[in-house]
Amino acid sequence: MPDSQLLRCGAFARLYSRRQLLILASSTLLTALIVLIALSVGDVPIPLLHTLKLLVLADNSAEHFILHELRLPRVALGLLAGGGLGLAGLILQTLVRNPLASPDTLGVTAGASAGALLWLTFFSLRYGSAGMPYAAMGGAACAVGLIFLLSARRGLTPLRMILTGVGVSALAGAVVTLILVFSPLTTTFSAWVWLSGSVYAASWPKVLHLLLFYLWAIPLLVVLLRYLKALQLEDALATGLGVRVNAIRLLLLLACVVLSGSAVAQVGAMAFVGLVAPHLARLVVAQGIFSQAYVATCSGGSMVVAADLLARTLFRPADLPAGIFVALAGAPLFLWLLIRQRS
Repeated sequence: MPDSQLLRCGAFARLYSRRQLLILASSTLLTALIVLIALSVGDVPIPLLHTLKLLVLADNSAEHFILHELRLPRVALGLLAGGGLGLAGLILQTLVRNPLASPDTLGVTAGASAGALLWLTFFSLRYGSAGMPYAAMGGAACAVGLIFLLSARRGLTPLRMILTGVGVSALAGAVVTLILVFSPLTTTFSAWVWLSGSVYAASWPKVLHLLLFYLWAIPLLVVLLRYLKALQLEDALATGLGVRVNAIRLLLLLACVVLSGSAVAQVGAMAFVGLVAPHLARLVVAQGIFSQAYVATCSGGSMVVAADLLARTLFRPADLPAGIFVALAGAPLFLWLLIRQRS
């Protein structure tokens, strides 16, 4: 194959076409450009070249402080959270063989929101916010566990999983509404902002906290992604190929719980990222789950960073939740996908 290139790293080897490598490089450069613009634009504009210089050189100027202590944590948090949601969305869509699947439609985001909101409303004043990511992942795990148990009664098929997920999502949404009704008025507004999805008040500890969760979820996914191709076959055929179908599905779902739950705990319910980013990835990469995963991660991160850039600059001095702009772009695409599915 003259158009292919073998990439080898120890025991890991993979064959890529030059077109795929070009797409991966373009995705990286586009994401880097969006990040650079987000770092440069704001109440105190910084020229692009000067931003690059401030990123690598120590300086005592006000611009250096603004860049490293205010904008960089915000951009890094949005990039990580959006990337995690995009990657989780691609895995779920491939796992249940449905392009409308995502952490939102399967109830993972709603479960994480319910857990995080429960902590924020009733426990954060006494125990602090450190337990919020664990509460969010606990909520997401409860949602996934419920889906798994209800779907497995008559065989764990992708169709049953997504139909059960829609029901679990509605149930978790009702729990969120119930918590908001009984929450103190002092926390209702902050809870509403958090539910809209925002990277406001991002900090380096939040970035590191999210990164720590990703550090063990991403290697697990790298190992499991090779089985996704087999899981797209019929279960009996995949089992015949030696794949432990239910065990692999459960591990993939748990990895999605970590990615989605930790991201939602830090930036709130950023709707549509997990749905739209995988479709953008498949538009540019037709085949190759590793390439699609990389582009979906870049796309999800870029979406959140670009949305946050619009949210904090379009209506100054107001700083709107980035989730509003993600939803404004994602909702029309979701409707288009529904119409396309029906046709």
